[in-house]
Amino acid sequence: MIVLHGTSDVPPAARGGVLAIGNFDGVHRGHQALLKAAKERAVQLDAPAGVILFEPHPREHFQPDEPHFRLTPLARKLELLESHGLDLAVVVRFDAALAGLSAQEFIDRIIAGALGARHVVIGYDFRFGKGRTGDTELLRQAGSERGFGLTVVAPVGDHAGQVFSSGAVRAALAKGDVSGAARVLGHWWRVTGTVIGGFKRGTGLGFPTANIALSPGTALAHGIYAVRVYVDGKAHAAAAYLGTRPTFDNGAPMLEVFLFDFDGDLYGQQIAVEFIGFVREDAKFDSLEALKAQIAKDCTRAQEILDEAPAAPQVG
Repeated sequence: MIVLHGTSDVPPAARGGVLAIGNFDGVHRGHQALLKAAKERAVQLDAPAGVILFEPHPREHFQPDEPHFRLTPLARKLELLESHGLDLAVVVRFDAALAGLSAQEFIDRIIAGALGARHVVIGYDFRFGKGRTGDTELLRQAGSERGFGLTVVAPVGDHAGQVFSSGAVRAALAKGDVSGAARVLGHWWRVTGTVIGGFKRGTGLGFPTANIALSPGTALAHGIYAVRVYVDGKAHAAAAYLGTRPTFDNGAPMLEVFLFDFDGDLYGQQIAVEFIGFVREDAKFDSLEALKAQIAKDCTRAQEILDEAPAAPQVG
């Protein structure tokens, strides 16, 4: 997959494509409907299929003092997009200059100009340009004038009528419902980080953990989870704790993972933690002995969840 950061120097292979436009945070099943439509149209036109996405998330530009819960950092987002068979990803920096472009200017400079799109795919609720004045009708009219087609994808949801959206994923994660989040995503949600030092309390209890700090704004419910931890591409069964350690100090939240089948030093290494199931809520214990006994039960339950879990979530 060709990845372009900006549109100032677009190679010929990246022009004339079928481009889905959006933030694609999570690359959930609603986003995947756009990708599918783009790929199908690209086959018909014998053109590359790609996306235009924005970095950072527009909310981070307009509300810089309010931490935003990003489901997928850029690297993970690009990885997921490539896994869906795209040929091209155009990462457009969302800054004051871009925010100041009118909808027509965005079309003229980026869609029709720099990228020479042959076809555009958007979701039913897509708005763009300064003041969010750009809509499907403006794009359709511009396409007829500038020579590109338009596909508008209707809402996509489950059998219960829930529309797949990034907001739905965040709502599920805020309740600790990581399996529900995975059903909306179509893949397991994961976080990535560099292992940092802790207080070694887990080691003292017989459960040494690898600790990573989560990005500001990450609104995952505190508690114990069954997870898979990826170290150098290899998956390890594990239990994870996210919380403030109320038995000890009620400190800053930290993600602590105990790998069941790993014996080694992970300090300074980057790991990915994939959330499979919820075990229990965070709690304060009266003694270290009680905490240690509960951790052992948590690990047993986490292993049971992992043993029962499929490689990919059952989306239904």
